[in-house]
Amino acid sequence: MHAYQDMVFSTAARLLGNEAQAQDVAQDVFLKAYENFEQLRTSATKGGWLKTVTTNLSLNHLSRYRRRWRLFSESRREQATEEESQLDLAVADGALDGIAAEERRLLVEQALRRLPEHQRVPLVLYHFEELSYEDIARQLRISLAKVRSDILRARVRLANLLARAQL
Repeated sequence: MHAYQDMVFSTAARLLGNEAQAQDVAQDVFLKAYENFEQLRTSATKGGWLKTVTTNLSLNHLSRYRRRWRLFSESRREQATEEESQLDLAVADGALDGIAAEERRLLVEQALRRLPEHQRVPLVLYHFEELSYEDIARQLRISLAKVRSDILRARVRLANLLARAQL
């Protein structure tokens, strides 16, 4: 199981955007793995099982966290002006060209943490977990149009954050 600890933690951290919460989820994942140790010990698909459990526990955590905070605060949607949207779309695609792989990974991880949850989670599920838009909509219980919109906005915001990190 030691071979999978980095994968479990990085998956949770990308989805949650918070290292402390990711550590909690990773601990829960390995507790579940311990409970299922006999089946997992010889399984050729234990890595996939751990990734699926990590994704599901992270999404469950986000769902519980979201419900808890709704009691204390009003949710507010960000409305970008047309001018801001045009500025966002002008970001160059090659913002990370010429950067070492490890530094690039750190920049992307930092930028992901700065995305709002409703954008970060679908983006991570699509690009890192390789889920389809339909699967993401089903898992998050949101419309397919919202998934597409959130991923598009997340890409634009992520590109801006990465471009600013290079200045």
